[in-house]
Amino acid sequence: MLLYWSILQVAAIIAGVAVAAAAYAGKYGIEAWQAFKARPPRPRLRKFYEGGFQATMTRREAALILGVRESVVAEKVKEAHRRVMVANHPDAGGSHYLASKINEAKDMMLGKTKSSGSAF
Repeated sequence: MLLYWSILQVAAIIAGVAVAAAAYAGKYGIEAWQAFKARPPRPRLRKFYEGGFQATMTRREAALILGVRESVVAEKVKEAHRRVMVANHPDAGGSHYLASKINEAKDMMLGKTKSSGSAF
């Protein structure tokens, strides 16, 4: 009979330790979740220009399309044009309209503007 009671005592101690461990794990989980919610928001992706095109392209709009500053050297404009065209080329599933606007933006930034604007 004594052995039976000692087994019950051990089982009760193990159950108590398990409950305490679950309580500490729950407390840690709640604290971690609150710390996760309280952290400052951080942008997931780069923010792009969300707007339509203007009737006649300006230097500001051309810089926004290419993702460069308005006062950038010609080499950076060509590099940005190449990068944007790779992502939007009509042969790779891109839009002809977007490709024409990207080309118009490059021409505007390089000073080769046409008075007619886009082909569309």
